[in-house]
Amino acid sequence: MVSPSALLEARQAAPSVGGLVSALSQTSTNGKSILGTLLAPWLPLFLVNNPLPNGFPWSLRDIFTDYHKDVPFTGVIRRYDFTISRGVIAPDGYQRDVLLVNGAFPGPTIEANWGDTIQVKVTNNITAPEEGTAVHWHGFFQKGTPWYDGVPSISQCPIAPGKSFTYQFQADVYGSTWYHSHYSAQYAGGLFGPLVVYGPRTEKYDIDVGPVLLSDWYHAEYYDLVQEVMSPAGPGIVFSDNNLINGKNNFNCSTKPAGDNTPCTNNAGLAKFKFQRGKVHRLRLINSGAEALQRFSIDGHKMRVIANDFVSVEPYDTDVVTLGIGQRTDVLVKADGKLDAYWMRANISTICGLTRQPFAKAAIYYNGANQNKEPTSVPTNPPDPGTCVNDDLALTKPKVKMPLPKADKVLTLDIELFQNETGHTLFSFGGVAFRGNMNSPTLLLADLGNTTFDPIWNVQNTGNAKSVRVVVNNNSPIPHPMHLHGFDMYVLNEGPGAWDGSIVRASNPQRRDVIQVRGSGHVVIQFDAASNPGVWPFHCHIAWHVSAGLLTQFLTNPAQVEKMRVPNTVAETCRQWGAWTKTNIPEQIDSGL
Repeated sequence: MVSPSALLEARQAAPSVGGLVSALSQTSTNGKSILGTLLAPWLPLFLVNNPLPNGFPWSLRDIFTDYHKDVPFTGVIRRYDFTISRGVIAPDGYQRDVLLVNGAFPGPTIEANWGDTIQVKVTNNITAPEEGTAVHWHGFFQKGTPWYDGVPSISQCPIAPGKSFTYQFQADVYGSTWYHSHYSAQYAGGLFGPLVVYGPRTEKYDIDVGPVLLSDWYHAEYYDLVQEVMSPAGPGIVFSDNNLINGKNNFNCSTKPAGDNTPCTNNAGLAKFKFQRGKVHRLRLINSGAEALQRFSIDGHKMRVIANDFVSVEPYDTDVVTLGIGQRTDVLVKADGKLDAYWMRANISTICGLTRQPFAKAAIYYNGANQNKEPTSVPTNPPDPGTCVNDDLALTKPKVKMPLPKADKVLTLDIELFQNETGHTLFSFGGVAFRGNMNSPTLLLADLGNTTFDPIWNVQNTGNAKSVRVVVNNNSPIPHPMHLHGFDMYVLNEGPGAWDGSIVRASNPQRRDVIQVRGSGHVVIQFDAASNPGVWPFHCHIAWHVSAGLLTQFLTNPAQVEKMRVPNTVAETCRQWGAWTKTNIPEQIDSGL
């Protein structure tokens, strides 16, 4: 296997020509990342075989195994070492300061088998200025390890500048996901990357193309954007400047504002992918942006959906995949087109999001095609329905069938948009606009038996409830991708106005960890709270909305939380953060998350 560094050197040495070949080096646009280049290999990249009975590390388990109750334990530890630092790159040709993981944007791909242990040492080398950080491993249940969920003020204290923290958790589900900072809006500045867990194949395919990250992109730094959103004198909204596929796109530098002297190159280069004619390819679509609802398509090709988030579904065909922030959809695409090259497209829904430039393209080349020639394919252009929601719940039937249990606790949480006494535009969720205390994580207090929390932390204590139903009424006109940590939630219904009490397919409702709720509408979810003791955020995944307070946290099974033995390293991280904040006052101008 050729090393990523050797691949990068080969990419930089390639001759520069017009058209799709970048006018900038890969280092200039994406640092040490090779995602989005034809040198990015298909998956798996470097997994060592760990055969158990039947030649698979998950043994006799298959796609119908209930992974909530039966997870393999391979005994294999997948070790990664991440250093987070600042850097200057130009993903779309517009040069800006970003956050990098091991010098790369997007960050390195993490791989594991179902049942492996993922261990990631994260070193905070963010300087000029220094600030804390933490990394969330999106979609994992973290059963027995809630302190590794990676959320400051809830599951841990931030990692102090110059310090390290090692996350270690089981790959308890399989499929496609991502990791990202959960400290303020850092991931809008580049701190994210893909994560793949291999498990039983739900459908047959030939080639795993790997992650396809869709990201709205801002030319201002994330802290400045948070300041703009949170300013009482501002409009409370910000617009993205571009849209990226695997961290790449072109930008028209002539559209820069007058007086903006930032270095800018028009032909930064587009992402490229390779297909084998006649073969079936798996694409792992991930919305890793900050605000935008993405509509993904491939000219001249149907897509077969096989999973939404970590949940495998009965396959169905579509022309367009709709992805809210944090959502993932795995699709199969057969390379059966008549042309040699096609455009892949990610279009930000301008009805549902705020952007100055919504269109991203990437080139797909069949084997033997001229890889420097632009595709001539045309889009199907299905109309944007404008509802800002995911596929019809009737379509999304999980492979692992789980009938909806009886709810023994029901919560109704309303989303409201309002201005507080100081003129700041905020969101309340269940009557509270969340603001965290990074020096006092809720989980650590609950582990000590302290369940009396500051009201502004917005903690919902579910007690010994086995299954909790949550009715979310969105009384704002803005759609929200709602993410629940620690669970894949049953999605009972979604629609305009108030819930009428009906449930879509109670015998086997859709499950996922992020669900879109439309503006002035509702979504009803349920989760089996008692099965996973801990403290779990439930929040809008739009960076600017959670900054403005749209988050609650569920304390589940508190009696069991009190019995947990939290590793000493978690307390040590709080001591390090406490020591740093004695002489350095963090500018927490938002909720902290």
